[in-house]
Amino acid sequence: MKVLYFAWLREKAGRAEEQVAPPGTVTTVQALIDWIRERGGGPADALGDMAAVRVAVNQEYAMLDHPVKPGDEVAFFPPVTGG
Repeated sequence: MKVLYFAWLREKAGRAEEQVAPPGTVTTVQALIDWIRERGGGPADALGDMAAVRVAVNQEYAMLDHPVKPGDEVAFFPPVTGG
């Protein structure tokens, strides 16, 4: 699974992307977030406050209960505003 971090999340995570292999129990976006937090470090810090983070799975906006599986691309990014 490929995890991408954008904007200030990238700065907090200390990386733009990473390849991860979470356990089979990680089947939703929320479970992935919980697993990333358990690992600690920069990515855990970046996902500390999900109120300020949006998610996309395979380049489509997703909610926390959206399913994830090996081979997916999961992106975390701040809310986007237009003008």
